[in-house]
Amino acid sequence: MKTIIEPFRIKVVEPIRMTTREERAHLLEKAGYNVFLLHSDDVLIDLLTDSGTAAMSAAQWGAIMRGDESYAGSPSYYRFRDTVREIFGFKQIIPTHQGRAAERILFSTVCEPGDVVPNNTHFDTTRANIEATGARAVDLPIAEGLIPSHVHPFKGNMDVEALSELIAEVGPERVPLVMITVTNNTGGGQPVSMANIRAVSEVCRTHGIDFYVDACRFAENAYLIKLREHGYADAPLPDIVHEMFGYTDGCTMSAKKDGLANIGGFLATNDEELARDERDLLILTEGFPTYGGLAGRDLEAVAVGLREVLHEDYLEYRLASVRYLGEHISGFGVPIVQPPGGHAIYIDAAAFFPHLDPLELPGQSLVAELYLEGGVRSVEIGTVMFGTHDWETGKETASSMELVRLALPRRVYTQSHVDYLVEVIHEVWDRREAIGGFRFTYQAPTLRHFTARFEPSYRFAARVRGSPPCGELPDRVISTPPTEIIT
Repeated sequence: MKTIIEPFRIKVVEPIRMTTREERAHLLEKAGYNVFLLHSDDVLIDLLTDSGTAAMSAAQWGAIMRGDESYAGSPSYYRFRDTVREIFGFKQIIPTHQGRAAERILFSTVCEPGDVVPNNTHFDTTRANIEATGARAVDLPIAEGLIPSHVHPFKGNMDVEALSELIAEVGPERVPLVMITVTNNTGGGQPVSMANIRAVSEVCRTHGIDFYVDACRFAENAYLIKLREHGYADAPLPDIVHEMFGYTDGCTMSAKKDGLANIGGFLATNDEELARDERDLLILTEGFPTYGGLAGRDLEAVAVGLREVLHEDYLEYRLASVRYLGEHISGFGVPIVQPPGGHAIYIDAAAFFPHLDPLELPGQSLVAELYLEGGVRSVEIGTVMFGTHDWETGKETASSMELVRLALPRRVYTQSHVDYLVEVIHEVWDRREAIGGFRFTYQAPTLRHFTARFEPSYRFAARVRGSPPCGELPDRVISTPPTEIIT
């Protein structure tokens, strides 16, 4: 059949509260134009993240009912542990409440000041957890991965030659581990090929460096290998996963993505001595090693979700939904990261607004306009998230790309929701020349995008009241921090 349907039936529904354009303009202003600070019930289509936002299955809810809440040695932990061992192949499994907890424990254990941790591209919390130890996070994407319009089947790949050069420059003793993020979230949700994983592994083996994977979207990456890489079309998906992780020494995992759960994660390794140190830190900050900050029912939901995510009919539908959105908006000219990846469409905000300089925060403009137009919440992945601010000089440095991510929650929205989204984007695209930039009025020293506040440099809200659509506002500097989260 030409039509790929959702491989599930809807059993429980949650109402969406409709809002008017005028309401949304007021809510944005109240939130300092930061959509992280909006109430979720004021959002019609929430594409802020695909992390922890999945709809769980009947089997997962059934498993939750048998969750055992014993503090130590719960049978729920052993079902979780055995599932992770079977799928990923690692012996030492340490549950955590989510992926960033696994990152913090790993990097706090192995990194020292002056160390360097390469990645294809670090995402925000990964970079922050590395740099919190005094180590340096280095991105080594392939050149094609930095050109949104360029079509390449595996734009998430790491530049293997650059990795070898970096190790030679700093010395292998200063590289505690190498990571690859699958799929490459910061780089447009693009997959990493098996050949690239194998090549990075060979470099690490040559220098005696551990090789880890940020595995939060491992199933989507494995399915894209099956679809795009020669020699894997007929391979069973579990075999592809086993090969991927067979080249590595460990992984961190946010089960809030391809675990199809609302909370949870884990840290995995084959190194028993390292795992002992990591469990000691886990006890200090997360909980006993057989629950790791999770309820037994959450461990059960993750165990079921990790099996369900490898169903190929689900992954076919998942990728088709993302591709459907990408093809429809690129069809009327919207520039996106090509080809569409596994979990999201990334709009190239710099090309969407060529009249805006990167330091005018074009991604933030697009995020604000999508919410104003149709109540759609997205996220900026550009200068707001990955640019830098020099606190001595006040100088801002732009990111290498200005993207806006539309991350589709798993098993949540139907095609009609996506069709509505296409219409909203079309409306913003048609009036793009009248849209101006934004500037910070408050930012935190780290992970600033979560709590920053902004103001438009154009008459944003005035257009709702019928005033002219453009015209610059006078320059002014505001440095007042937010006093509270919106209530």
